Amino acid sequence: MMAMLHHCSIPLARVVVRPSPRTRVTAISFATSSSPRTSPPSQVLLGLSENDLQKLAIDFGQQGFRGKQLYHLIYKRKVRDIQEFVQVPLAFRNELEEAGWKVGRSPIFNKVVATDGTIKLLLKLEDNRLIETVGIPVEDDKGSVRLTACVSSQVGCPLRCSFCATGKGGFSRNLQSHEIVEQVLAIEEVFNRRVSNVVFMGMGEPMLNLKAVLEAHQCLNKDIQIGQRMMTISTVGVPNTIKKLASHKLQSTLAVSLHAPNQKLRETIVPSAKSYPLDALMKDCKEYFQETNRRVSFEYALLAGINDSVDNAAELAKLLHEYGSGYHVNLIPFNPIEGSEFRRPYRKAIQAFVNALESSKITTSVRQTRGLDANAACGQLRNSFQKNPLVTDSDSLESQLPNMDLAVTG
Repeated sequence: MMAMLHHCSIPLARVVVRPSPRTRVTAISFATSSSPRTSPPSQVLLGLSENDLQKLAIDFGQQGFRGKQLYHLIYKRKVRDIQEFVQVPLAFRNELEEAGWKVGRSPIFNKVVATDGTIKLLLKLEDNRLIETVGIPVEDDKGSVRLTACVSSQVGCPLRCSFCATGKGGFSRNLQSHEIVEQVLAIEEVFNRRVSNVVFMGMGEPMLNLKAVLEAHQCLNKDIQIGQRMMTISTVGVPNTIKKLASHKLQSTLAVSLHAPNQKLRETIVPSAKSYPLDALMKDCKEYFQETNRRVSFEYALLAGINDSVDNAAELAKLLHEYGSGYHVNLIPFNPIEGSEFRRPYRKAIQAFVNALESSKITTSVRQTRGLDANAACGQLRNSFQKNPLVTDSDSLESQLPNMDLAVTG
């Protein structure tokens, strides 16, 4: 599965300028999105491949093996600061810093531990904005622990799904690729174990920052060595982007946040659905499966009295059968958030929904609620720090939100 990525057409989007020996490298480009809302790129080591780091070392007049040392320190030892690269000559460390280089790791601003072992971290980015990432440990029947990292792709989210806490907190900017990768390293540090699974289901809409998400995906696979099949990219649906993702032929799961079996109901839950009709979304999902041979998973948040009836389940089953077979539905009972009018369905209603889908031969699972007491469960990625952010974004996107779902076209 790792070989698949090597044939993908994902650009590194990093240009390492190679001057003559002893000439200091002063610039590197990390293009993560064409969106003007992405902050200026940082000159960071995290995200560079071993080959890139070897070239960088040579550009500084060092031998190539110094790049291998940098690679080991960044990805294996998870060292956060260049001056902590004690195996590297002090002069080389100083030259890197003088040229504006840094590792690209953010400090942990806050940590909340739930009784079930789930840990939510707040990372403080260079521009003082906060992002959340969640580590979810799950022990199987044999006693081995699988550690899943739920990572954010944006600071906030512009799509404002009606039941989602993140959307209520507004949107600041896209994350750069290294800011996505570092979330996984932070989880590994806190748990003192390797992350086995990564889900792009944290703050933000991954498809509105697809370039950075793909770069992060490549780094997680090739440099941190997490299998492609162990990663899931989630989307509520952004026009044209599922086809773009399919063209890379990744072996990762696509999870589509559906939340309703028809267009009218979906528009009340997911406002951006108005620009992406359900039939067009389903057609793209069908073509994604045909292009990648990877099953599409549909996320469905169950909202009491809104979309959780047996009739809704029957309509959903009919919709899925209309567009193919082999689909999987992951039901997510609503996690209560402050200020929301929605309610979590009773267990009996949830089971009735499951039974209705399974009787129609739809593979169904119910997501286990994790980290509820730490506000870390899915749909709860907001806390008191986000309600009162450290930095107020003077260039608010409030006026641009109605058009945000059309940000990726062509």
